[in-house]
Amino acid sequence: MPATVTALRELVVGQLSRAGIGDPEVDADLLIGHVVGQSRGQVQAAGIVGAAITAADAASVLALAARRVAREPLQHITGRAPFRSLNLQVGPGVFVPRPETEQVAQFAIDALREMPADAPIGVDLGTGSGAIALAMATEVPHARVWAVENSADAFPWTTRNFDEVAAPNATLVFGDLADALAELDGRVDVVISNPPYIPADAIPRDPEVRLFDPAHALYGGPDGLDVVRHVSRTALRLLRPGGTLVIEHGELQGGEIRALLDADGWRATATHRDYTTRDRATTAIRP
Repeated sequence: MPATVTALRELVVGQLSRAGIGDPEVDADLLIGHVVGQSRGQVQAAGIVGAAITAADAASVLALAARRVAREPLQHITGRAPFRSLNLQVGPGVFVPRPETEQVAQFAIDALREMPADAPIGVDLGTGSGAIALAMATEVPHARVWAVENSADAFPWTTRNFDEVAAPNATLVFGDLADALAELDGRVDVVISNPPYIPADAIPRDPEVRLFDPAHALYGGPDGLDVVRHVSRTALRLLRPGGTLVIEHGELQGGEIRALLDADGWRATATHRDYTTRDRATTAIRP
């Protein structure tokens, strides 16, 4: 059993590398830190000075590393997923928020901040872990934010995160996207959604997605756009004239989604690239 953080880290990095993990050093640091209660920086510092680690802690790290080698998501193993300034609870049944969604959320956050209303209203349709809604609520504290989720498996995770963050301006609702929040019809300033958008016959490449993310959050019908169509209609009902819609989607779907939104009567449809230069989000304005 490795007796130092340095030796343990080298062992885990090797195991993760052979398993095809994309960032084995990052995952090794986070697994060790999860067990010993340290940040990634503290783990790296302990490795530099050759700090000792107990046999029990080393065994715990190696057990977690074996789960990661089997491609279980790191976030399921640690029970946490960072998202912007938040550290959310996640696990089986809820979609793990991705770094690229942080940039998509920025469109909604910017739109809320630019609204002249004293208390602009934002809505997150299909909130999952609550990542986008809670980011809007905490980063635009004068806004009022509603989040809607319809998965019985995901909703307990959403509830935990809403309870933990305890943003006083955020409201969580369990319900169907098509008829949710009728009391807000015509009053909302920003609607955002990261809906399931993978076509039903497409198979995600990453085992972490294919084996562990809930199908409910991944697949959007034959062309991947079934839920997007619902989002468009619901957002037209909820938004006031001039309100903003933000939809995350796959890198090849921007043109189809713009055409869909144009046909529904939206104005100023535009697709935006993420930091990797892939099309990632489409925005539109309520006529």
